[in-house]
Amino acid sequence: VGDSSVLSCPLNPNITLLTWKVSPKVGGPCNLGYRADTNTTDRTNCSDSINWKFGPDLSPDLEIQQVGIAQEGNYICEVVTPEGNFHRTYHLTVLVPPRLSLHCDEHGNPVCQAAAGKPPAQVSWLQESNSSLEEESHDNGTVTVLSRLSACNANVTDITCVVFHPAGNWSESIAC
Repeated sequence: VGDSSVLSCPLNPNITLLTWKVSPKVGGPCNLGYRADTNTTDRTNCSDSINWKFGPDLSPDLEIQQVGIAQEGNYICEVVTPEGNFHRTYHLTVLVPPRLSLHCDEHGNPVCQAAAGKPPAQVSWLQESNSSLEEESHDNGTVTVLSRLSACNANVTDITCVVFHPAGNWSESIAC
């Protein structure tokens, strides 16, 4: 989320026609086209964040600026040349890193939360294993994972929560 992504298309010096067909999970389809004989481009229903990387005369690559969950979906590049038609398909999946928080509940038990991650984060504890896990799905496709540690060992002063996610791993410690 928030980064730019560049999708490449097969480069061929004899391109007659080049089309990017975008089918996002959210919203309608978008098309970008280039005709070599007239050296013209056309775009249909594409947001300003989706565009040619450098311009069709330099590169057939597609750039998605400030990627968001709404850009998830299929991206197909179709190239027409005298030698034949070629295509490349991408399925764009957007990772959303969770926000980590750790606090003590009203009973003095540590509570670790990995909020609004996509895909859901894995939450675990370094020192203890007696915990409960809850997941809450959100409308935007993200998931909040909450782990509550119960029956803490009184000899342990700092409890460490560890969050594993494809966008990164984090840990935080607390004394309850």
